[in-house]
Amino acid sequence: MSQNNSKLTSLSDFGEFGLIERLTKGFEPKHKSTVKGIGDDAAVLEFVDLQTIVTTDILAEGVHFNLTYTPLKHLGYKAVAVNLSDIYAMNATPKQITVSIAVSNRFTVEALDAFYEGIKKACEVYHVDLVGGDTSSSVSGMVISITAIGTAEKGSVVYRNTARENQLICVSGDLGAAYMGLQLLEREKELFKEDSKFQPKLEGFEYILERQLKPEPRADIIRLFKEWRIVPTAMMDISDGLSSELLHICKGSDIGCKVFESKLPIEAQTKKMAKEMNMDPTIAALNGGEDYELLFTLPTAFFDAIKDKPEIRIIGQTTAKEQGMNLVAMDGTEVPILAQGWNSLT
Repeated sequence: MSQNNSKLTSLSDFGEFGLIERLTKGFEPKHKSTVKGIGDDAAVLEFVDLQTIVTTDILAEGVHFNLTYTPLKHLGYKAVAVNLSDIYAMNATPKQITVSIAVSNRFTVEALDAFYEGIKKACEVYHVDLVGGDTSSSVSGMVISITAIGTAEKGSVVYRNTARENQLICVSGDLGAAYMGLQLLEREKELFKEDSKFQPKLEGFEYILERQLKPEPRADIIRLFKEWRIVPTAMMDISDGLSSELLHICKGSDIGCKVFESKLPIEAQTKKMAKEMNMDPTIAALNGGEDYELLFTLPTAFFDAIKDKPEIRIIGQTTAKEQGMNLVAMDGTEVPILAQGWNSLT
């Protein structure tokens, strides 16, 4: 938002409908299920012989994002991506989204252009249609609300409360990178506040920065499940931290779990940044959040089929409820897993 103000356009120069028309220009429907998208009182969708999955998220400035270091284009992309992740976590395919925003008068039309450019890019990458939304004014910055709509064949939806005892606990990708990327950005922001001539030192940490600013939901894993003929017994996306999501699955399924610290997938840049900040990378992996990887359980019969798949890491097993929910540390001791992940209400 550090553009030359003399060249920028105030939102007051546009009426609501004129602004919506400008921001949504170029969004063309891709799915036959989108009967009517943008341009009427409501969207019209038609799904035949499929279950419909709907999810909504709110992102509030100062709580979920900081525009000091978050480019608006990246924010638009991320806002869509985090919603699509919830659809994939149900073993479903996203088809449509709606986008509603409230902004204060410090935002310009050009700023919202950049935000919607990110939304459009995400729609193109993940093949979803923008079918509606709303705009409004705000007295305290930017608030984003996105609803994502997806479909799944009947019987293929995966819930979080259907895991069973003695099953494999698996995750896609790696953990803790987004959290350490956030810690890096926050550190550099504080140094910049002390000295406006300070140049951020971000070299060598591109991976963890991208994981924080431009996360990618794991559509590829859902496609691989179909290719491998695998249907998880339970699944969630890791948005609030591995520990919180594990507890959701275990409590919902009335089981316990045993997760091995040595099996947690942690990328080299995550470990390096944790070391710089005198943090334990395991803490980042367990409690960091915003990884948007998939956490899921599978019957042990799938062990040989997935043990060598680079996209998936087996990190533990489910147990009887009476055995509790524990992390097996590097030295073999067992520590109770506590829900210390992200909580937007604290």
